[in-house]
Amino acid sequence: MVNENALTVSLEEFGLSKYEAQAYVALISKGTISASELAYYSDLPRTKVYPILLKLEKKKLAIISTSKPILCTAIAPEDAFDDIVQGQINKVNAMNTLVSNLKKVSEESKKSRGAEEKRYFNLSANAVLNRLKIMIESSKSSIHVIVDPGCLVLLTECKEQLLSVLRRDLELKIIIAPSSIGSESIKSIPDGAKIRISDIIQNCFVFDQTELMLIDGNDGKGATFSSTEILSANQMKVFSYVWKNALKIDSLNNMTKADAQEVYRIIRIINESALGHVLTTTLVSKIHEIDMLAFLEKNGINLKSKSLQEIIDIVDCSLQTICCGRADFEKGTKNITIESKMNSGHSLPWAAIVMAYLQKHGYTPRLVYQNHSQSGEKVHIKIAS
Repeated sequence: MVNENALTVSLEEFGLSKYEAQAYVALISKGTISASELAYYSDLPRTKVYPILLKLEKKKLAIISTSKPILCTAIAPEDAFDDIVQGQINKVNAMNTLVSNLKKVSEESKKSRGAEEKRYFNLSANAVLNRLKIMIESSKSSIHVIVDPGCLVLLTECKEQLLSVLRRDLELKIIIAPSSIGSESIKSIPDGAKIRISDIIQNCFVFDQTELMLIDGNDGKGATFSSTEILSANQMKVFSYVWKNALKIDSLNNMTKADAQEVYRIIRIINESALGHVLTTTLVSKIHEIDMLAFLEKNGINLKSKSLQEIIDIVDCSLQTICCGRADFEKGTKNITIESKMNSGHSLPWAAIVMAYLQKHGYTPRLVYQNHSQSGEKVHIKIAS
């Protein structure tokens, strides 16, 4: 076992002070830790820790985060002491001047190209959760998340940190994959988080629009990037685009997973295939001639055995999800109202589902379509035996 005291003494021979040597050895052995933890593990006075860290950073032996609490990490020994060792060799073989000149040329070249070096940290799968908790807790203004089912489970393990964020009124937006709808994981996310559904192509966390964590969905490994203005800005553009086109999840929260997944499948089928079909058909025929139940059945959805109220609930849930609309059944008057906050016929496929259901069960429904340019559109269906 390596003697840490001996290492400290040896580092002093490289020009470090006793406190600097103690701090560096502690960082090497403990990994990324807070300043207070560094004081504990290196046996340094708390008042000395931050000045010592600044000296180590200046000597390119450590990295200090800009977040709160302050986190510090040692530069790997092979990176930190390569120049020092080379310098010792150069003193022997008279190459010190040449090496210094080459380094100057390299730095001048970077400046002329406008290049700036940025550092990032690779994380093992075992280290990702702890680092994620720290980054959530350290956030100051916002957290934007895109996660697949595996990383959603990881996020639920940060529930206390998420609650802390929401108590501070920070913005928390989460985009989940369709397969996560109705799962226990999504129900474990604290109230106050804004959640939407979309197809997922990556696992990405953006903190305060400046710091990133990316996680590999296959092996659970991750990487963090700090002060990456260009990368963060691009990731926020991706997030904003996906968020704008994602579906709201609020109306699905109280459903079972099977029911929520069924509603989502219906929404996908209608959004991808049905609207154009309905609008085209209504130009040459009446809407009651469109058999939307048969259309859905061809796509693997069978609604014939459900009750009318269940059909209304499915339509209501779907409209809330896609266009802040609603469906309402007044049993006393036998009137059904289907409403969309958007125009351009968004309510018509859903009205067609209800009409087809009623016709299959022996009713002769009558339909009135109203389109208001500012308030959206309404479909009124009157049930007659």
